[in-house]
Amino acid sequence: MTFARTLMIYVARRFAAMTLAMLAALAGLVALFDLIELLRRAATRQDATFALVTQIAALRLPFVAMQILPFAILLGGIVAFWRLTRSSELVVARAAGVSAWGFLAGPVGVAVLLGAVATTGISPLSSAMLARAERLDAQYLRNTSGISALAGGRLWLRQADPGLDPRGVAILSGRPVPVRDLRPGEAFRLDDVSLWRLSADDRPLARLEAPSAVLAPGRWLITGAVVFGADRMPAPAQRLELVTDLTPTRIQDSFASPDTLSFWALPDFIQVLESAGFSAVRHQLQFQSLLALPLLAAAMALLAAGFSMRSSRRGGVAQMIGGGVAAGFALFVIDKVTGEFGEAGTLPVVFAAWAPAGAGFLLATALLLHLEDG
Repeated sequence: MTFARTLMIYVARRFAAMTLAMLAALAGLVALFDLIELLRRAATRQDATFALVTQIAALRLPFVAMQILPFAILLGGIVAFWRLTRSSELVVARAAGVSAWGFLAGPVGVAVLLGAVATTGISPLSSAMLARAERLDAQYLRNTSGISALAGGRLWLRQADPGLDPRGVAILSGRPVPVRDLRPGEAFRLDDVSLWRLSADDRPLARLEAPSAVLAPGRWLITGAVVFGADRMPAPAQRLELVTDLTPTRIQDSFASPDTLSFWALPDFIQVLESAGFSAVRHQLQFQSLLALPLLAAAMALLAAGFSMRSSRRGGVAQMIGGGVAAGFALFVIDKVTGEFGEAGTLPVVFAAWAPAGAGFLLATALLLHLEDG
């Protein structure tokens, strides 16, 4: 029993070291190509210095590492198990009566741990750094300025509005004011504001026009509002407050990729989108994909073991390793295809996120059962 535990820890350490080395190598390679692409785009931008381009590429590095983690586990595991088999360490262990399931528990545990750390720990760091990189990219390389770079320069927002109807909604439109033009104490302001207040069945309840609306904590402060009721007659200008759960950060995030939101921030943001009547499918898919990452990591570790523990004396090792790489690539393609179907609403979000990882895990387990038990 002590021998099996020691062997499991030894194999797990070799697997972890090779996986981390492969992750660093692949992330560095992708980051290098990303840097070259950014330098090409920055060639015609006078404000885009080499230091700025390097900063953008460095800020994207955690996101790149998150994306290639399953491949790093697969390739690192293939190399680790192949080297252990080539040196006959695994052959001797199996000849001594140690089942493959005994020493594979360690590598699978390492893979699950890496997936869990990536989901809960690296995801917040990755999302924050990617959001910063996207802002720098938009400011210096794309000549855009976030939410102010909308069609016609107007911003459209939709939110829950229980003021006139318990399940009502409000649609707010205005021109976002740049940060440099905000007055002291203002975090976000819209000028030339139009507001439509609707019932749950989209029946118009009221409309108002105002010169500006300032977003304060928990409410919109609308000054000089002219309200048009059901009779379409205007009321005198007045100051109104509209309860809201929007914040400047959430407004900015609503136009960004779900990748710029951390694992811990996604549930609340999904709830805000759904309460405002927006589709949160992309964010739900991102959240479920992060939840499924540990299972996908375990599937990659088992695939690596199944395609690399063949004894070199039996021949066909290169074909087996090539098959493992092809299987991992096929799993990646299936994951992207199901993700596209999930975003389109063709497949349920939970199925689209979990099916590739679950299928890969079951197929890898079946392969190992076939190799181990015949």
